[in-house]
Parts: sequence; structure tokens; C-alpha cells
Amino acid sequence: MDLLEYQVKEWFRMMGIPVLPSQRIDHPTDLKRLKICYPIVLKSQVHADERAKAGGVRIVETTIDAIAAAQNIFSLPIWGELPEVLLAECKYDAQEEFYFAVVLDTNLCRPVLLGCKELDSDGESAGEKMQYVVVEEEFSPFYARRLALKMGFQGALIQSISDVVEKMYQLFEQKDLDLVEINPLAVSPSGQIMALNGKVKVNERAINRHPEIAQIAAQVVNRHGNHQIKNILNDWDQPKMNGKIGILGNGRGSVLTTLDAVVDAGGKPGICLNLRHSFLTHPSPNNFSDRLEAGLKILVAEKSTEVILINFLGTIPQISKFPDAIAKLIQPDHTFLSNGSNGSKSKHRKHLPHFVFRLAGDEFNSAKKYLNTLKHQNKTLIVVENLDEAISEAVRLANID
Repeated sequence: MDLLEYQVKEWFRMMGIPVLPSQRIDHPTDLKRLKICYPIVLKSQVHADERAKAGGVRIVETTIDAIAAAQNIFSLPIWGELPEVLLAECKYDAQEEFYFAVVLDTNLCRPVLLGCKELDSDGESAGEKMQYVVVEEEFSPFYARRLALKMGFQGALIQSISDVVEKMYQLFEQKDLDLVEINPLAVSPSGQIMALNGKVKVNERAINRHPEIAQIAAQVVNRHGNHQIKNILNDWDQPKMNGKIGILGNGRGSVLTTLDAVVDAGGKPGICLNLRHSFLTHPSPNNFSDRLEAGLKILVAEKSTEVILINFLGTIPQISKFPDAIAKLIQPDHTFLSNGSNGSKSKHRKHLPHFVFRLAGDEFNSAKKYLNTLKHQNKTLIVVENLDEAISEAVRLANID
């Protein structure tokens, strides 16, 4: 999950990383009560890059100009995203600008400190000019100082840069992040350093370990449509296509293997959900049974879903509750509440798809027996152990409807 710049700056300020005086702007009229001095920079708060090139960053010197600029920026979509917030920040005169980052290297399985003196390098030369230090053991200020020395800094700037990089790493570690980036870290003619822009990527599995991050994720879900949520939250465990076969699995590998097998068999996958971890769109604490119930509701609510293919391999937590969750869903008299156009609650009978279960493992024996006794209205309920057979049945049922 990517944070917006104003959220990143709040974290930087909390860690002691130097940032400019700034103010959140929720409406152009907020600029009448501005608490920072002109000239200021108004920045669109969207997740897209290249805001300046798109017109989302403006320098203004008076309140009248600021209000007019804010009105324009609020109505300017950047890569399809309209800002709900602007950031007003003091203008800063930079003599030099540098790039710094702390990132998780998935190949090395270690954090890496990155630094570059040339921000405008093209894609190929940037890698050659980038300096890096791998954090091979428990972090110490030595690693940050080593990066500053490799980049050729001298004098007091070595200590200033090292302090910032050390605080970036502390933030990276405390919040379970995948990336902390300052681009640029500016140096004034007097030698003062300032983080002018920053980027943070939160590890999606860490969201529920941090209440303040879970709250941010919940706000994103409430404010954005499904197509925007995927881009902002980077939720690779919930790929969505427009096919008829919804997929539930108890692991990312299980989900992706099932998806590929459905395509190879000529089927069209729909929503695919990995129940091993919490959904980013459901950031409150939950267990496997909660995710199973939520996942089933998501698939049933999707009108294109004609078949729900469940592929569970090995074992699952709270396995005894699994058959009951299915039975509760497919009872002939089961209805659910939905909000009407006037906000009132109304009852509707669920659109129920066919079910195909691939349950591999001895621990599912009792669940299989129970599921085979269930009656599923006029729909089909199939329980098998072989994945190829499950795929074949799911594709066949999807082609019938």
C-alpha cells in the first residue's frame, strides 16, 4: 500500500527527518486560514507519479492565486485519480538534490540502503550511478555512514546524511515497510538538509499489525472504487477478472495454480481470493472463518459468478467451522440484508452459483462427508480430491449457465 505524500511527511516528522512547514488543504477556502508563509507550493495528493508534469504542483505567492490554483488542482485528475487533499508547503531553495531509499531486496532477503547524486539520470545509467549498502546484520549507524562515504560526501554533510538515512531505516523497521524513499533530499546553500518529497510502501501483510495503518487502508477502501483500490493497495492476492468461475484458495500458490489451470482448461476465471491472509479491503483483525465468510459473500455478490471453485490443500485453521459456513450460505430459505436506495434495509434472495470443492488431505474427510449430504437448491455441489477433476467440473458447469 502506498501512502500519500502528506501522510509520509507526518511519519518523517515523527521520526525527526527534517521536513518543511506544511498544512493539509481539504478545500480551497482552507487557504484563507493558512498558517505558513508565502510563497508556498501546492501539491496534489494522489498516488500517481509525475504530478508536476501533469500540472498537479503549483508555486503561488498570494492567497488569491493560491485559492485559484487549488480549485484547478482539485479538479485535475492525474492518471484517473482526483485528489481529495492538497498539501501546502513552504517553498525551499535547494542548491543540491539527492535520492535516498531503504528497500527490501527480495532476492537477497535483506534491507538495502540506496543513494544517488544524480536525480535526472535515465533508466539505464541510474543503476550504474546508484550506490548501495546491504544491511547484512542488525542495523547500526555504521551502515548509514558507509553509504554517505560511498557517495563521496565530506565534512559535516556526512553526519547529516547519515542521520537521515538512519532514521529512514528506523521507520522502515518499525512500520514493516517495503520501501522508504526521499526524492529529493535537498541541501540549501547554508548546508541545511530537507526532505522535499517522500514515498512509503507498506508491506501488505503488516497492515493488521499496525492499527494506524489499518485505519488508512480502511479509508482508502471507503473512498475509492474497486479498480482504484487494486492500484493503491497493490493487492495481488485478489486478482479480479470478468469470468464466471470464482476461486477461493488457502495460499497464494494454490490460487494462482487454480487460476492457470482454469484458463488452460478453456474456462474464464472471475474473482480469485487467497484466504491465508487478511484481505486489504477488510483491514480489521479477523480469523480464517471470518475471511471464508467474507470471501463467499464477495463471490456470491458478483453477478458474473456462476461457479465457486474452492481449492484447499493440506489443512485450514478452524476446519470444523468450514462446512457450517457453506451450509449457512446455501440453505434454500437463506436471505440477506442490503441497503435500499433510500438507506432502508431490504431482504433479497441470494444469487447462488454452483459449488465445486477440491479438498486434498485426510483432515478434510469429515468435511467431505458432511458437504455431500447438503442439498443446494437447483444448483450443483461437487466434492472431489483431484484438482484436474475439479477444474473440469467447474468449467463444465460454467458453460452450462
